[in-house]
Amino acid sequence: MKIILANPRGFCAGVNMAIECLEKALEYFGTPLYVYHEIVHNRPVVDRFRGLGVVFVDDIREVPEGATVLYSAHGVAPELRAAAAERHLRAIDATCPLVTKVHLEAVRFAREGYTILLIGHEGHDEVIGTMGEAPKSIQLVQDVHDVERLDFAADAKLAHLTQTTLSVDDAEVIIAALKRRYPQITGPSREDICYATQNRQEAVKELVPEADAVIVLGSQNSSNSMRLAEIAKGLGKPAYLIDSVRELPANCLEGVGSVLITAGASAPEEVVQECVAHLRDRYGATVESRTVREEHVSFPLPRELRVLVN
Repeated sequence: MKIILANPRGFCAGVNMAIECLEKALEYFGTPLYVYHEIVHNRPVVDRFRGLGVVFVDDIREVPEGATVLYSAHGVAPELRAAAAERHLRAIDATCPLVTKVHLEAVRFAREGYTILLIGHEGHDEVIGTMGEAPKSIQLVQDVHDVERLDFAADAKLAHLTQTTLSVDDAEVIIAALKRRYPQITGPSREDICYATQNRQEAVKELVPEADAVIVLGSQNSSNSMRLAEIAKGLGKPAYLIDSVRELPANCLEGVGSVLITAGASAPEEVVQECVAHLRDRYGATVESRTVREEHVSFPLPRELRVLVN
């Protein structure tokens, strides 16, 4: 068996920043330490921090007054920030800057009188936070069928925004449908889908023709990881989205000559290497690392932690 190891894969700059935030907060403040929602959508990462005493909550009222809380990489709505202030919480904002960019775009478009069509998945933490920036001005669009059901006037003042972790191809189809229906619709000056999401999808598209099967390391609630598996399946290859090699279906790789391994933007490298080691042991696999695009992006810690570090 040959393993084709995709690059780039795994942690993006936003995830690296969020995890470093949580590690630094543990160092400075100790436990109990609270995080609103999962710090990133990855079960092994969340389980590791839970084992260190971090408490993940889905309701800000679960955080005791005066305690320290981190906002996850996916961002939160202004209403949540206000509720945290009312409880006198020490809030550390680990929101990915690329998500913050979408929040600021939503605020700007709403202020300028646009109705915003947000392309994304209902219930996703990032979508909830973005819609909270201008709840009276934003409507969620999940697919082309939603576009067909829109009933705005032909000359309505419309803008579109996009969840950062979508499939590039799916988003382009929906944006094209919006532009056909409402040619006057405007959008952000730069694409909302994050660089890491695009790069990981590009690597899968380029490398999957050389593979008989695809393993995506990532969690089932990770939007960008799910998109990688969907792309592989859409290109006709069996794909397995797993948190660790222990979840790989028994004998699913019997007779497979080549396997493409990648990882979503919130999956740690150790689970990738654990998978590689298993395939080496079981199948005598060799490894070929393939780099489709270089990444050199990093984000600074939020101001609340930079003050402590300095």
